[in-house]
Amino acid sequence: MSIRLRLTLWYSGLLAVALVAFGVIIYGIVRSNTMSDIKVNMKRIAAETRVGVTWNINLRVIPRGIDNNIYLQLINYNKSVIGTVDDKTENMMPSLQRDELTFPFPKQSEIKHEIRFVSKDVNGAPFLILEEPLLNEDDSVVALLQVGSYIGREEGFLAQLRNILWLSGVAGVIAAFFLGMFLSRKALMPINRVTEAAERIQSGSGLGLRIPREKPNDEIGRLTDTLNGMLSGLERAYKTLEDSNAAQRRFVSDASHELRTPLTTIRGNVDLLEKIWISDKMSRQDDGDDGYASMEQSALSALDKQQMSLESIRDIADEARRMSGLVNDLLSLARADAGYAMEMEEITLRALAEEASRRAAFLPRKAEWAVGPLEALDGVEVRGNRDYLLQLLFILIENGFKYTPKGVVRLYAQKSEGYVGLSVADTGIGIHAEEVPHIFERFYRVDVSRGETAGTGLGLSIAKWIADMHHAKFEVRTQPGEGTVITLWLPIAQSESSLE
Repeated sequence: MSIRLRLTLWYSGLLAVALVAFGVIIYGIVRSNTMSDIKVNMKRIAAETRVGVTWNINLRVIPRGIDNNIYLQLINYNKSVIGTVDDKTENMMPSLQRDELTFPFPKQSEIKHEIRFVSKDVNGAPFLILEEPLLNEDDSVVALLQVGSYIGREEGFLAQLRNILWLSGVAGVIAAFFLGMFLSRKALMPINRVTEAAERIQSGSGLGLRIPREKPNDEIGRLTDTLNGMLSGLERAYKTLEDSNAAQRRFVSDASHELRTPLTTIRGNVDLLEKIWISDKMSRQDDGDDGYASMEQSALSALDKQQMSLESIRDIADEARRMSGLVNDLLSLARADAGYAMEMEEITLRALAEEASRRAAFLPRKAEWAVGPLEALDGVEVRGNRDYLLQLLFILIENGFKYTPKGVVRLYAQKSEGYVGLSVADTGIGIHAEEVPHIFERFYRVDVSRGETAGTGLGLSIAKWIADMHHAKFEVRTQPGEGTVITLWLPIAQSESSLE
């Protein structure tokens, strides 16, 4: 059973119960008011008639002001035959087309000492009868006065009222049912749109689909807004996941390529060494004792082989170091992806910068190395990890040396609004403006540097991760052919900044 039909049935059922209760109340009030007027009139007539009764052995009725709808009957229980009619009004015969009309009456033993109203059919006609016992001095019932009122007109009116209430109730419930179906269809139409949108998304229409809304302030409107917001979030998450998967695939592809190059070089040199020493062994077996000239030729050949072997070993060592650095870089990025949490402590930044500049002087380089000014670091502390900050500075300095074939690479410091900056400036090849947003991406290398300088393109990605872990930010200023300045802005520790 659909929600629409269930809502309609509930609505119709509640309306039916309300209509029945309303009809019963209305019918009860109308009937009570109608019968109340008749009862008051009958009590009045009974009171007036009772005054006219003479208490003797032959009880007689003396009626006063009796209309055509009121009938009187007196039952005398002192006669020899109990239950006979002693007297009655003359209007008990003509209007009912009967020669004689008699109200049914109870036995003397069944009469209670109180006035009561009873409804009875007399010859097929409805009557409301007031029964008042007439008591003797010893409180025994000697007679029964019956005042009857013909209520055919009232009963007809009440029957008509019942029919009207029943017909209107049934018609109202039927109309409410169809109206409820229509209104529930209108009310549930936004939910149908939500369902259709979900089905289209499920069938592959994409997460860019949005559900139109009509009234944003009602419950359905808020549901629509919530679902649209959820779809937007899912679309962003899905796009982020796709970008992440694409980046991961690109990362694996680039890492495989970078690892394959040194492995190929190592394998080639190992194969060369194997061929050299296998051919040397075979030549010695073939020569035997052929003489002095053959020994001299073998000695020269051995010298050449020794030189070639040393060159191959150096190549293998260089590629092994290159692979080791690449693996370390990949390990750092893997830690970044895994949410690695660094251990943080308060660090004196001046001592850190001086340590980095001292070690940088021993790096292989063609450019000059200059340090200063560093006075902005005096008394400044930052919260961070000393080893990782040193690694970040070395990445920036090594990049400066790598892309500055001649000129100067300088490390200096500055301070600004709660941040302290460590800048590495070079006079090297520089970077084009459109490439600056990509220099922190993994395996990205500036086009002009490809093939000219060695590297994997992972250094600045690692530097960016370390900076993010320290809530730091980079500022890059560059000009092709003139050089680059990369500034790391670190937030000053709260204790130091509060002293200022």
